Amino acid sequence: MTPITLVGEPWADYGLLDCGHGRKLERYGRFRFIRPEQQAMWAPAAAHWDADGEFVPGADEEGGGRWRFDRPVPREGWPLGWREARFTASNTPFRHLGFFPDMAPVWDWMRGRIAGAESPECLNLFGYTGVGSLALAAAGARVVHVDASKKSVDAARGNAELSGMAEKPVRWLVEDAGKFVAREVRRGRRYDGIILDPPKWGRGPNGEVWKLEEGLPGLVADCRRLIDADSRFLFLTVYAVRLSALAIGELVAQAFGDLPGTVECGELGVREEARGLVLPTAIFARWSR
Repeated sequence: MTPITLVGEPWADYGLLDCGHGRKLERYGRFRFIRPEQQAMWAPAAAHWDADGEFVPGADEEGGGRWRFDRPVPREGWPLGWREARFTASNTPFRHLGFFPDMAPVWDWMRGRIAGAESPECLNLFGYTGVGSLALAAAGARVVHVDASKKSVDAARGNAELSGMAEKPVRWLVEDAGKFVAREVRRGRRYDGIILDPPKWGRGPNGEVWKLEEGLPGLVADCRRLIDADSRFLFLTVYAVRLSALAIGELVAQAFGDLPGTVECGELGVREEARGLVLPTAIFARWSR
């Protein structure tokens, strides 16, 4: 298996302006922010950056920190868009801004996989604020969106309203992903596509504990039981862990090896506007037919 790279290009409401020395400068609509980025090991293009705010990491290794603002930024967030989807960006306590821009090429890829399918149904596990779900719904899919965080699911519903997609066939569920998938297996359900974006660590709505290295093999195996030879795709992304793209590629290949189709793995990245270099952000594995 030869790893490949999916590169997110800048668009009107988002761009990676510059990166280096362990930080990155990004534009989110009319605002600019600086965030830590360990993989930006090189020197930045510019010696000085002008930003509206910066996330200052904490001293611990668990990702703590706080936002510091040099100019006023709306606490309630501000609207951005990608294709047909509209969503609210905001400065979250976890250094993110309410969506993951490096997923843009993944959203396009998934839409391409379901093109021509009759009434495709897709499952978005760990769906966060729902931009991926809206991207699929806008392409004609029925979507089941699952996340353990009620706050995230409420934000996803709000993004659907902002996009004018409140009436689209999307089920918004506050559920533990593993338990939900296990129930779907028992029900004999199937999906045309599954997007799987698990965190490194997390808790379900009833206190369930998720640890990626322990839970991922079983979750991928259960997802395989929801996919058949007529399905179109599974896409798995992994962030912030000491795993190789080849490792998760072989995991998916083993689970999906009995199906026709192709298994690929590689890295996600975002293209910097200043010099065109690609900043790596995550690893992925995918099966498609």
